[in-house]
Amino acid sequence: MAGVLLVTAAMVTAASVAQTVPVPKPAPKGRDSGPVAGGPAVTGATQTPPNPVIPDPRRNVPSSIFQTFDANQKAQAAKVSAYLSSLSTLVGNFVQVGPDGSKTQGDFYIQKPGKVRFEYDAPSPIDIVADGSSLVVRDRKLATQDVYPLSQTPLRFLLSDRIDLMKDTNVVNVSADDVFVSVTIEEKQALVGTSRLMLMFGAKDGQLKQWTVTDPQGYDTTIAVYNLDATKKLDPGMFKIDFTNYGQSPG
Repeated sequence: MAGVLLVTAAMVTAASVAQTVPVPKPAPKGRDSGPVAGGPAVTGATQTPPNPVIPDPRRNVPSSIFQTFDANQKAQAAKVSAYLSSLSTLVGNFVQVGPDGSKTQGDFYIQKPGKVRFEYDAPSPIDIVADGSSLVVRDRKLATQDVYPLSQTPLRFLLSDRIDLMKDTNVVNVSADDVFVSVTIEEKQALVGTSRLMLMFGAKDGQLKQWTVTDPQGYDTTIAVYNLDATKKLDPGMFKIDFTNYGQSPG
């Protein structure tokens, strides 16, 4: 299964060992995509599932330890960093597109630092939960789950309490047009290879729109998010990992 996102970047997700996290098989039916409950502070105006923007598989993201950025690129990255750092919770819906083009949908919940929950719509039996230190990919039907260190997944960038992308990550590309501001982060692992996380934000509203994880084999998993609510209070129990009713996946 290909890497998560998040978030979900996206939130859900990937990097390092977790690049083998599975992508659920095509789920889905249409959703009732009304606004997320929780009040008027819904940051995204879209009320229906968006069509994720799939990166060109032939793209060649520059990568160099000598990568330099102009003042505008640095300013864009600073805005993104400030936005991500300003969030403490984020709730919404997502559409995920796997490397094979299959689409799944569901709901996600972020509680910073370090906590996230992705619930996939039926018939997919998958949940993804991070409790601040570990991330699990759970199969409700089989009652199994795979466990990964959160520190080795790209979700940690979305789930950091405070982040300065230019200082805390290896940013290899910053671009902007009339629709999106995009920031690409690259990670090189000696054993598993190079992976990338591309975060995309609205050029006009500055809100998170989607992210794409590229695993070391070059396969992309994209998650677009919508109906975002940054005011909802969440039950901490949502992010507890159940090791009693869910065992390790066989093999």
